[in-house]
Amino acid sequence: MPTPMNESTQQTERELRDKLKEQLIEALNLEEVTPAEIADEAPLFGDEGLGLDSIDALEIILILEREYGIKIEKPNEGKQIFYSIRSLADYILAHKPA
Repeated sequence: MPTPMNESTQQTERELRDKLKEQLIEALNLEEVTPAEIADEAPLFGDEGLGLDSIDALEIILILEREYGIKIEKPNEGKQIFYSIRSLADYILAHKPA
């Protein structure tokens, strides 16, 4: 059963999601997209989402390593981790070094 988030945790997660959106826009040169246009739950890859590809996935890996000190240990989990902004934020919060 998930633990309820307090207001501080919700704020931190929201800030992280907003920061991730800005980082993706900058790193992937998505000048035509604003952070507000990226839904937290929208798929990042494929036709229904931002339409990112495998090259973009490599950039996301670099963001995780450079900005958050996170190295993805199990590459087969990448599809789940990179599904959406929310899944990325959840992964960062769960795996960020103390």
